[in-house]
Amino acid sequence: MKTETAIALPKPSVWSEVKLGGLVGYTAIWAFFIVFLIYPLIRLFYDSFTTEAGAFTLANFQDFFTDKYYLRSLVNSLLLGVGAVITTSVLGIAIAFLLLRYEFWGRGLFSYLTIIPMIMPPLVGVMGFVFILGRAGTVNVILQDYCGFERPVNFMYGVHGVLLVETLHLFPLMTLSIVDAMGKISPSLDEAAESVGSRGLRKFWDITFPLTTPGYVSGALLVFIWTFADFATPLVVGVSDLLASQAYLNIIQFVDRRLFKMGIVISAIMVILAILFLIIAKKYVSIKDYSSLSYSVIERKKLSPLAQAGAIAFLVVILVLAFIPYLGLALDSFGKGWALTPIPVKYTLQYFKRVAIETPKFILNSLLYSGISVLLCIAVGVPVAWVMSRTKLPGREILDSLTTLILALPGTGIGIAYMRAFREPLPFMATALIGMWIVIPIVLAVRRLPYTVRGTFASLLIVHRSFEEAAESVGATKPRTFKDVTLPLIWKGVLVGSLYSFILALQEASATLLLVVPGHEMMTVGIFNFYIGGSVNEAAALGVILIVLGSVCLFVINRMAGSKMGGVFG
Repeated sequence: MKTETAIALPKPSVWSEVKLGGLVGYTAIWAFFIVFLIYPLIRLFYDSFTTEAGAFTLANFQDFFTDKYYLRSLVNSLLLGVGAVITTSVLGIAIAFLLLRYEFWGRGLFSYLTIIPMIMPPLVGVMGFVFILGRAGTVNVILQDYCGFERPVNFMYGVHGVLLVETLHLFPLMTLSIVDAMGKISPSLDEAAESVGSRGLRKFWDITFPLTTPGYVSGALLVFIWTFADFATPLVVGVSDLLASQAYLNIIQFVDRRLFKMGIVISAIMVILAILFLIIAKKYVSIKDYSSLSYSVIERKKLSPLAQAGAIAFLVVILVLAFIPYLGLALDSFGKGWALTPIPVKYTLQYFKRVAIETPKFILNSLLYSGISVLLCIAVGVPVAWVMSRTKLPGREILDSLTTLILALPGTGIGIAYMRAFREPLPFMATALIGMWIVIPIVLAVRRLPYTVRGTFASLLIVHRSFEEAAESVGATKPRTFKDVTLPLIWKGVLVGSLYSFILALQEASATLLLVVPGHEMMTVGIFNFYIGGSVNEAAALGVILIVLGSVCLFVINRMAGSKMGGVFG
């Protein structure tokens, strides 16, 4: 009797299933990351660890860590970042909990209004606060003229002013991250906790908050890095002993080579710290990984009349504070003759005419460069999300890590890395990249790529592969399947992520201020230059236009994504 023996056939290689077009596309993705992310960072570290002659040295870092002023700047930056995380956590968690778990009058309106502060860049927000809370602002004028104060109260000038601005700008990031995470917690877990007597704050700290760990850590990391890397806001209120401020001030002067080198070293230290914080955050989240959780239908509880009044009062107070800079910008952009009076004595449209009609380059450049950056984000980000969710290609985990790393990288560090990496012409180019306008859309695309990737990736996860397999089983090619089947199902996620990328590209200040090409300034650069040059009304007018553009995009996002907006940041 013959026995049949099974012969194990070798598994086909992953690469054998990839066609030439796919291989070219995957290579192009890696080329983009290598040229515009990995190489600039390597160049930054190379310059920080070498002498002018190119010899390896640790003397640059020794100079930093033996300089008391730089050490104080480091400590101040860390404390400011931690302070911003604490304040935004208190506001973000409380607001997220109210909006997601309870039903009260105006909840839908508050859900939208509480995310609007995110569209105002800290650079614009600090101007608005100064107009209202500055030494000669509305509040101090009222206090001195009508309340008997002899001296103006220092609301803004100092680290506390920076913390105020960053908190009221960034708490929506924390709120969105927490809402997204809490939306995945099954109500049955709360019911189980209540059945054994865990209620109120005890239930929140023991059950609810630990389950939001991935979302919370993601939000906290973003808040910390954004605060840590912002140099324009501190400079407006006279704070220079912070790492980002020192990096910028040292780089923009070209007289003292030692200070210039120290600016590079400070940028490298900021990048190293950002990477370290990211590793710690990912390690902590992996310990408490609740990736199996999915969005649940949450039945909101009705508040008693007294509790409802308290919730509304809390939200109104936060929004009043958050909207102070909007009032300041509006008054200063339309006002004329506003000096030592609570409000302007006259109103005019001449400042909008100057920035929108006489010098429209700031607006046009912002729209053009942000638009190009979004196209780059889509061209690179959608394929990256596809590779991460639909393939087992070697290197896809590294792509995931790189897109996450971008979220943690400070804009100041990226800007200075580009200055060092692209100061000489690239092969087949006659002009250095930092002397060409295209560098701005490229750096904006790199900075905002993760939002497009995450928006697309989140959508791909909810599209079952069986739809694509069914199309391929009747002869459709992978590109045809993607165009006819997958894209119609994920286009909302792509659009939401792209709009986020667009909003944040419009707001970008750190990298664009460092890489600005004369004649190609964006609105944030124009606002900074107008304000520093004393033309505060024009700066305010540009700020109002920037806010209007961001509001339109945010409205579209909110209508399309709803409570799942935070998934783009997670």
